[in-house]
Order: sequence, then structure tokens, then C-alpha cells
Amino acid sequence: MSGSERTTPATVPPAGPVTPVPFGQFIIKVHGRCNLACRYCYLYEGPDNTWRDRPGPASDAVLDRAAARVAEHAATHRLKRISLVLHGGEPLLAGVDRLGALAGLVRERVPDPCTVSTTLQTNATLLTDARAATLAGHGIRVGISLDGGLAAHNSRRTDHAGRPSWPAASRGARLLAARHPDAYAGILTVVDPDTDPVEVYESLLALRPPAVDLLLPHGNWTTPPPGLSDRVRDEGAGPGAAAPRPAPYGDWLCAVFDRWWRAGRRETRVRLFEECLALLLGLPAATESLGLDPVNAVVVETDGSIEQVDSLKSAYDTAAETGLDVFRHSFDEALSHPGIAARQAGAGALAPACRACPLLGVCGGGHYAHRYRAGHGFVNPSVYCADLERLIRHIAARLADAVTGDGP
Repeated sequence: MSGSERTTPATVPPAGPVTPVPFGQFIIKVHGRCNLACRYCYLYEGPDNTWRDRPGPASDAVLDRAAARVAEHAATHRLKRISLVLHGGEPLLAGVDRLGALAGLVRERVPDPCTVSTTLQTNATLLTDARAATLAGHGIRVGISLDGGLAAHNSRRTDHAGRPSWPAASRGARLLAARHPDAYAGILTVVDPDTDPVEVYESLLALRPPAVDLLLPHGNWTTPPPGLSDRVRDEGAGPGAAAPRPAPYGDWLCAVFDRWWRAGRRETRVRLFEECLALLLGLPAATESLGLDPVNAVVVETDGSIEQVDSLKSAYDTAAETGLDVFRHSFDEALSHPGIAARQAGAGALAPACRACPLLGVCGGGHYAHRYRAGHGFVNPSVYCADLERLIRHIAARLADAVTGDGP
């Protein structure tokens, strides 16, 4: 990777000054390794190799300094609430006592009246009743990553010996739902257009999640997501193509939306759908996948490095690096990093085709990592442009039908 490519986010600065938005979500990597070897993992199987040179568990010194920097940022900006996300790798490898201690340390150090909402993201294979009880006792809510609610959906989620993770993961999810529902944050699932969308959704409902987060796989114009290689090759980027563009991910999401929308009651929250509805109604919404709100998340790696969010690692090696660390730098210094500034610049940092699109206020250009194209940086429409258009227009039509009384 050339030096110019490594500085891609700065090559096209935002059109005009950007007032930094303080960080509100602090993602701390408590452990940099995983007990699973999912075959599609963008973090360990993708182009970024920086994890190889970092320690597995974060040291006590790193966690202590990270907690101090979080508190410093909260005090400087008089934040009333922050989100602390304990992440990995697999964070349970760090031990629940250390996780609880870190959550307590951050809560102790942030100034009043700032409140801390703490979440752990896990593959659930290491969850036991005792561990879940410890996490709940420390006020840590648990989010689970699964590819669906059946063994067949999770066939690519194996351990390092190739053994299926589903028996342990499903046991952990059911345990959490049955014995610690107040600590159950929900399930994160990456969309696979080769699966039956309604079957996947209904199988997840059987695990009783309070929320389901449906994410598009991290791909881009240089490394297209599964099923989009032909479209990327033949079409190029941007809306307004003369012929209808295939949208397998959009079709999948539309099918799940209709099942969710027509249920007659809210069986679970689906953040992507709720955020899209809010944006269509002109309400504020915050998600990396939709809208123009500034991204306010920052990562602390196991060696103390301050980085941008992990999704950027699906673009190229070192894409998330800032050159900063918690021992020598504050989070305010990270706010001035060109990559972070670009992600807070709204429409000013988007491609001309996106700025001219009538769906801009809802789509927001899509997820930043999905805009990448080698040699052109991130100033491109999303590789999922057609899929996002399909979903947004579909939801808008269902919403219009509901308002006029024409819906089913």
C-alpha cells in the first residue's frame, strides 16, 4: 500500500470548516484475539494485519489510561451520557472480573452527572450463568453476534479446529434470555442474501432478543461483498443507472421489513428499520449505516492505540490508524484527525452523485467503509447504493400506505 493510499481520508477535505463533535461512544478492545475463526471475518481474514503485532489482552496500564482518557473527554465536553463498548476479538477471553473492574473504573472517574451505558459484544460461546450474572451485577449489557437462529445459518462460524460454534453460542443466547433478560442487549446479524430472510428473522426471534441489528457485510468497490462482483464490474458507482440495478441485499432486507412491519406488535426492535423510519419522518437518528449525523465513536486497541472504527480495516491495511495513543494523546487530539473529521463532515465529504441524490437525507451516503475504492479513497457512493435505495424507497412506500390507510 502506497503512502498516498494510507492517507486517503485527507486527500479530499470536507467542503468548509467542520466543528468537531465530541466522542460519545468509546470502544475499548479488552482482548485482541478470538476463540472462533469465522471464515468471512473482515478483521482477522481481511486486508488489515495490524492485529498481529498487538498483544492479546490489554494490560492493566492500558485499561487504566483508557478509563482516564474517557473521563477526561467527558469532563472537557461536559457530557451527560457516554457509551462504553467492551470489544475484541472475543472480550470474554479477558475474564469477567477484569471487564467489571473496567466498567466500574470508568463510572467512578467520569464527572457527575455523566452516566455510562456499558455493553459487551460477544460470540456467546463462553457465556455461562456465573459469567452472565457477574456481567449483569456490574451493569454490563450483553450483545451477541450470530448469523441467524439456526445451526445451518452459522455454519461458517467455527472455532480454530473447524468445529461448529452453534451449540455453545445458542446455549449462551438462551441462557441470557431466560436467566438475565435485563442484561440482554440483543443480537447482531450480518445479512446473507443466500439465506431465507424470513426464516433467519423468525429464528432470531426464537432467541428472544430485545433488539436485532442487521448489518451489511463490510465490502467495497475494490473488494465487493458476496453477490455484488458482477454489478461492481459492469456498472461502476453511483445512482441513476439507465437499467434497473440488482439489489440482493436490499431485497433481503425488504422481506424482513415486511415481516417485522406487519406483525401487529413490536416483537423486537430492528435498529436499521427504526432509524430509516425516523429519518423519513424528519426525526433525528444515529447509525453508521444511514443518515448524516456525525460519527462519534472511537476505538482504543489492546496496546493503547487510538483508532477509528474497525470497519475501516475492511478497506486496506492500516486504514483505521491515527498515530495516536492513550498514553501520549487525548481524545480531543483524535477529533482533529482527517479521517475522523471527514466522518463528521456530513454531506460535505460525500461524492457529488450522493450530494445530488434525493435520498441523501436518509441514506447519508451509506456506511463510510462501503464507499472505498482503491486509488479514489472514500469519496464514492456506497457499494450498496442500489440496495440502500431499494430499502429506503420500500420503507417509504409502506410508511405512506400506513399514513393514507392504503396498507395491508
